[in-house]
Amino acid sequence: MTIKEGLKAPEFCLNDKDGTETYLKNYIGKWVVLYFYPKDNTSGCTKEAVEFSENMDLFKKYNAEIIGISPDSEKSHIRFAEKHDLKIVLLSDPEKEVLQSYDVWQLKKMYGREYYGVIRSTFLINPEGNIKKVWNKVKVKGHVDDVICTLKDNIL
Repeated sequence: MTIKEGLKAPEFCLNDKDGTETYLKNYIGKWVVLYFYPKDNTSGCTKEAVEFSENMDLFKKYNAEIIGISPDSEKSHIRFAEKHDLKIVLLSDPEKEVLQSYDVWQLKKMYGREYYGVIRSTFLINPEGNIKKVWNKVKVKGHVDDVICTLKDNIL
């Protein structure tokens, strides 16, 4: 299923790094920047997580929460968050159910080899729970600034 702008965001319940269940429905009334990334502590994923964390005050000003999801374990998320002083919510999806429901678990190719992995993607979800904007195959450089501008344009 392709996730499109204007559709209701697929509901989920995943554990955060501390083992606490986190539901998307708990964020109704707030903007949610839901981003999917391949792996903790890799260069691009670290840069993206750090940039989201560094801009957390600005996102809060716009009534927005940042949630990052990867197939990594809760333990991996703890190490990742501590090592880089991350302030964002990190959720673990080892079963890849949410990754699949958002259509970001896809066949990839590298060096002639095919394998399944996370397509770096971001979804801006409005306070009613609908998808306002989708970024597929995200390039990390400049992405957080683009999300901030899009969020600001939708609020003002």
